[in-house]
Amino acid sequence: MQVFVTGGTGTIGSAVVAELLAAGHGVVGLARTERSERALTAAGAAVVRGGIADLDVLRKAAAEADGVINLAFDHGANTEDGGAFERSTAQEAAALATLGEVLVGSGRPIVTVSGTPWIPGRASVESDPLPMEGPVAGRSRTVTALLALADRGVRSSAVRIPRTAHADGQGGFAGLLTDQARRTGVAGYPGDGAQRWPAVHARDAAVLFRLALEQAPAGTAWHAVADEGDAVRDIAAVIGRRLGLPVAPVPESDFGPLGPVFAMDQPASSAHTRAALGWEPTHPSLLEDLELLEP
Repeated sequence: MQVFVTGGTGTIGSAVVAELLAAGHGVVGLARTERSERALTAAGAAVVRGGIADLDVLRKAAAEADGVINLAFDHGANTEDGGAFERSTAQEAAALATLGEVLVGSGRPIVTVSGTPWIPGRASVESDPLPMEGPVAGRSRTVTALLALADRGVRSSAVRIPRTAHADGQGGFAGLLTDQARRTGVAGYPGDGAQRWPAVHARDAAVLFRLALEQAPAGTAWHAVADEGDAVRDIAAVIGRRLGLPVAPVPESDFGPLGPVFAMDQPASSAHTRAALGWEPTHPSLLEDLELLEP
């Protein structure tokens, strides 16, 4: 299969490109910069230049592909600038609408990235809806609209990534905790730290993206969850120990617009995903991976 991949040089994206190539698929990666082009070329992928705001580039690349995996999001919209996050969310919505429309009536697959939802009192499962209110509601609406294209002949699916997708001690919410700890000198966590965050190693997530591309029925969502939920204070404790910093609760507001999300208890299950697609994580857990952090 010739697969058009957006966001193919990020923590998850680079693992997805490697996984697809190893499985015998061809990859055409979207590259906004020369650095991204070099990385994709070095990995063995073909390259089309442009960004997710270049809708004509997306249309042409999707039309020429056998399938699409979307991983692109402008992470320059950081937690300190809510307006930038909103702009990136709108950009993502336009890109996915464009990619999906190209595939209408073709039966070809498109797999997009999503997040695991939070459900009060229990671990979320694949059949739970995404949140339509709160900080990430815009992204939820975008994914829901793409899955609805199943009724128009698109084999659309979503791989829900937990709050931390990690590799070599970096990435996700745990990575943001680490970055903040380095800046402030405190390995801090919001609330009492008992809230749980699910996690997955990027290379395990990459396998699930490939399986969804190859197998997932139209309109389905899957959970790339290896660790159902580590207490945030346990995550912070490893970060503090590795960086030689004190560990302490800090105000939720220290984490900007995403502070309320950081403070939520949001464990997630992947039991259905494992049973239905045969996915089985094999790489280190988050707490194991954080032991690789350099002081």
